Amino acid sequence: MEGVFGKLRNLDTYPKINEDFYSRTLSGGIITIVSSIVMFLLFISELRLYLHAVTETKLVVDTSRGESLRINFDVTFPALSCSMLSLDAMDISGEEHLDVRHDIIKKRLDSHGNVIETRQDGIGSPKIEKPLQRHGGRLEHNETYCGSCFGAEVSDEECCNSCEEVREAYRKKGWGLSNPDLVDQCKREGFLEKIKNEEGEGCNVYGFLEVKKVGGNFHFAPGKSFQQSNMHVHDLLPFQKDSFNISHKINKLAFGEYFPGVVNPLDGVQWVQHTPNGMYQYFIKVVPTVYTDINGRTIQSNQFSVTEHFKSDDTGRLQSVPGVFFFYDLSPIKVTFTEGHVSFLHFLTNVCAIVGGIFTVSGILDSFIYHGQRAIKKKMEIGKFS
Repeated sequence: MEGVFGKLRNLDTYPKINEDFYSRTLSGGIITIVSSIVMFLLFISELRLYLHAVTETKLVVDTSRGESLRINFDVTFPALSCSMLSLDAMDISGEEHLDVRHDIIKKRLDSHGNVIETRQDGIGSPKIEKPLQRHGGRLEHNETYCGSCFGAEVSDEECCNSCEEVREAYRKKGWGLSNPDLVDQCKREGFLEKIKNEEGEGCNVYGFLEVKKVGGNFHFAPGKSFQQSNMHVHDLLPFQKDSFNISHKINKLAFGEYFPGVVNPLDGVQWVQHTPNGMYQYFIKVVPTVYTDINGRTIQSNQFSVTEHFKSDDTGRLQSVPGVFFFYDLSPIKVTFTEGHVSFLHFLTNVCAIVGGIFTVSGILDSFIYHGQRAIKKKMEIGKFS
């Protein structure tokens, strides 16, 4: 047995030195204190990394199909009134959403940006004061109101009981409403008076759109839109204006749900128009993103990059639709973010590396200083140090 223990003692790579042979120095004490502090700080840093979640990023091909894309927006137009402003959305598959109103709120703003009124989109309810019937006579007490669409009826039974319904019927026909005062409904509701009363006002429009997950565009522009000779045009005649100021501030624009760390590059962007008319265009590249948190909850969202361009109309004549256009396209690459913890074995390995590395480096440094001091001392004793 004694022979076995003797062989084990011979395998000891850490031979012990008797304390009588220790030589303690001032430099060794300083190095010990400094290395202990550094070791402690590095240990705390490693412990924080272990206790906090780390995010792993991967790029994969986006194979999802048939999904929808939610666009959240909050845009302020300081020089366009809410009665003028409309929102359209269309995509490359041919689907169109013209004069979108659902899930959208408009706030009328005064010249200082203060809110005057908050309302759903529209120009107000009609005033029924003996309106003109479709057959030409005035509404009597024992009759049901059915207003004329002024030639834009699809069928003989169709009624247009408000200025908005007449404008919508004209839009579906691809016609422009040149003089709203000739339309009984618009005259009774004071359509032109309302526009004149809102002159100098601004509009804050916010809400969301649900569109197909394909490339497309959505835009804010004055006037109702319609198709004419396969072209998308806006009816600007009712406003009786030659120029439109599309200065705007994007308070928020996001393609999908918020997730930690997301950066939306257009949030807070502001642009001021200095020409009579023009079209401001944003070209957006949407990158599908999946975020999985530490608890396994998955968020399907998107990130995006953007470039912008202003198409000026210096002649003062309307050569293109004035408005703010957002053209977006989908990237075929999906980014996945996954939160997770560092494994305990990885943490233990790093702690051992910290302790061993600092001990080794401090030992080398102490040995260098100690032997350097001894060599200098010896030369001084024999008078060879100068």
